[in-house]
Amino acid sequence: MELSATLRRIERAAGALATASVARMDESLPWFRELPADQRSWVMLVAQAGARSLVQWLRSGGGSADSTQEVSDEVFATAPEALARSISLQQTVALIKVTIDVVEEQVSHLAAPGEEQQLREAVLRFSREIAFAAARVYARAAESRGSWDARLQALLVDALLRGDSPDVLASRAAALGWSDAPPVAVAVGRSPGGEVAAVLHTVYRQARRIGVEVIGGVHGDRLVIVLGGAADPVAATEKLLPAFGEGPVVVGPAVPSLDEATESARAALAGFRAAPAWPTAPRPVSAAELLPERALAGDAEARRRLRHDVYAALVRAGGELLETLDAFFTAGGTLESAARSLFVHPNTVRYRLRRIAEVTGFSPLSPRDAFALQVALTVGRLDPVVPAVTAVPTQTMTPGVRKTSQTGDDRR
Repeated sequence: MELSATLRRIERAAGALATASVARMDESLPWFRELPADQRSWVMLVAQAGARSLVQWLRSGGGSADSTQEVSDEVFATAPEALARSISLQQTVALIKVTIDVVEEQVSHLAAPGEEQQLREAVLRFSREIAFAAARVYARAAESRGSWDARLQALLVDALLRGDSPDVLASRAAALGWSDAPPVAVAVGRSPGGEVAAVLHTVYRQARRIGVEVIGGVHGDRLVIVLGGAADPVAATEKLLPAFGEGPVVVGPAVPSLDEATESARAALAGFRAAPAWPTAPRPVSAAELLPERALAGDAEARRRLRHDVYAALVRAGGELLETLDAFFTAGGTLESAARSLFVHPNTVRYRLRRIAEVTGFSPLSPRDAFALQVALTVGRLDPVVPAVTAVPTQTMTPGVRKTSQTGDDRR
């Protein structure tokens, strides 16, 4: 492409073209007028580099594929990478369009006689290369930002698992744009393996679909996800299961904010370690449903909850609930046998078992709940925190003599 006379004209007009382009941006793009002075000056530098790059591109005859990329990339090399963080790709496209419009309007003055059409076609082709160059700049910025975000998220999850101070958690979460939408819960499962970026990309894609906020991190073979704004964290985690590998996925209790999420993380991790003891556990499973396994695995918090919320609750309820529960388990879960050993009517045992379920939240008639109650009784008697109830000794009854002292519920 021989445009030697036109090239000399463009070189002389490069400064004026850049100035005219920036002036047009100021007129037609309201957001551009609001940019700080330093960012406006960066745009001026890019516009000037664009004019020089057009000359170089034309001198190369339209450029080969490699030289075209090199020339067009030089346009954005004049501005710092911070410009890509300040101006969106859509805004950059608008700036390129304005600049190309200005150049096209000046084609009749820039082109030597008879070269107008050649210059107009060259400008159109060059604008395409500039657009691709802009896309590459933003792609590199996104990759860099993604890598940084991944490292920052890994640090935040690590701080959460270590139980660092709320200030540390808050500062790192703020850097990630975490809005701390309540409630917050932590889910732990096995990582599917592969690149961490690919694993987390799956997490974020699934989270966007269900409208929850997430922060994720891979620690060894574990994938840890912090969920925010999910009214039901277990149900939300179920929709995130494609991001996890095989094996159990445990969800810690919901807490009001990230400041308190350490509690949820500890419960989820303890549950994840204990989950193999319950092979038929649902997936995902709440850490609260794994209390007996966690207690047997040495989790102090699980022991405390079983002792306080189950055993101590039975003690505080009074009556013969503990005695009835012991008799029911001794009888192998047979209601009539338990009633005979207690010298009460089977309906009385039924009533007391219902009371036990109301007081503890665990029904002795459910095999799974019965297991939790048995572990709670064991833990409570090993680590008593309330005055122990003296079990009423089984009375030795003389044949033909009925028991005369009965409680109200005995007579039901």
